[in-house]
Parts: sequence; structure tokens; C-alpha cells
Amino acid sequence: METEKDIKETPAKELPTCPVETTLTLISDKWKVLILRDLMPGTKRFGELKKSIGHISQKVLTAQLRQMEESGLVIRTVFPEVPPHVEYTLTDLGYSLKPILDAMWDWGENYKAQNK
Repeated sequence: METEKDIKETPAKELPTCPVETTLTLISDKWKVLILRDLMPGTKRFGELKKSIGHISQKVLTAQLRQMEESGLVIRTVFPEVPPHVEYTLTDLGYSLKPILDAMWDWGENYKAQNK
């Protein structure tokens, strides 16, 4: 089984040949999908993301955001202030995942409606 470290260190040329597997390699962690969901409306600070996602540790959120930044899905902007002010925004590539998240939302809604 691939670890997050393996995925993080996989150069683009070594990504899976299957497009579905490539997508899963980039966003397969549940936290990454929730980060994408919460950044779709716009830029958020680290604390806002942590609060909106819920039960995620600071360490895990930091690691996920770093991986997403390295994958080109998120831009991290640091403002030189005390205390430091850091914001996260989706790149165009990150925003291009919106139809996938919308489809997941619709599927989840349908599933919940059928299983009441």
C-alpha cells in the first residue's frame, strides 16, 4: 500500500497511467477532500480551515496542506506580521476539481435520501 510519503515523492512522470488512479493519488485522503470543499468558496486562514474541518490535528492539517501545495492544488500566502498570517487559496488546478466534489455531494445526498 502506498504511503503519503510515497505519493508526495512521486514525480509527475511516475503517476499511475490510469486517470482515476492519478486523481485518487492526489486527493484520496478524506482530509484533502474536506480541505478542497472548504476552500471552494474562497481563501481561508489556517485557523479557519482547522475549525471548519473539525476533528483534524494541526500536524495533519499542515501535512495535508503542504502535500496539496506541492501537487499544485493550493497556494500558501504568508503575510509578514506578528503573529504570522497565513492564507490558503485553491489554484486553478484545485478549482478544476469542483465538478468532482459537486458529483460527490449529489451522490451523497441521493444515498442519504434512499437510506432514511
